[in-house]
Amino acid sequence: MQEMYLLILQGEGEKLEFKKTITHPARIARTLVSFANTRGGQILVGVQDDGTICGADPEEEKYTLDKAIHSFCEPPVQVIYEEVDMDEGTILKVIIPESDTKPHLAKVKEDDWRSYIRVKDESVQTSKMVEKSLTLEPATESIEDVVDHQQQRILELLKKYRKLTIKDFMHMANLSKQRARRLLVYMVLQGQIRMHDKEKEPFYTLS
Repeated sequence: MQEMYLLILQGEGEKLEFKKTITHPARIARTLVSFANTRGGQILVGVQDDGTICGADPEEEKYTLDKAIHSFCEPPVQVIYEEVDMDEGTILKVIIPESDTKPHLAKVKEDDWRSYIRVKDESVQTSKMVEKSLTLEPATESIEDVVDHQQQRILELLKKYRKLTIKDFMHMANLSKQRARRLLVYMVLQGQIRMHDKEKEPFYTLS
């Protein structure tokens, strides 16, 4: 019980979301997909946005979640359910591990499936470029190693030039296309930079 209070005190963020109740399978599917496509996360059902515990009926919530998983997520997202009894009521903890079968898509409407990632405390729709990057085979060098050496350089370039394309980064930071793409996607996921993909050639700016 104490662990749950400490978890709630962290507040919503990249890996944690509160839900008073689950009423719309289509909406919660976007959250499930975003966690699975990023670093995994947890949804606490029976907790209001401000962290107040209101409690929930686990069986009702599981029914709606299962509908979201099997009818609104493609491929279906893996989840683990845990029921935690608190003085204020029961909390359903929904644990979504980072997926090995990215990208997952959420059904927005009939014949319209979209991919989402988690950025800070929001589920954000991805572009085709990010979607493609999620499926890339891991590089020999870990993304953390790449970030250690190149992240600061990327930020410095954006401070100086305001907006740059992937080709600009390849040239100015001496990066291969695959490494540049992986690094930029990583930084977008972290909320450090923003990708603008409505133009003919996508470009990046500071967040």
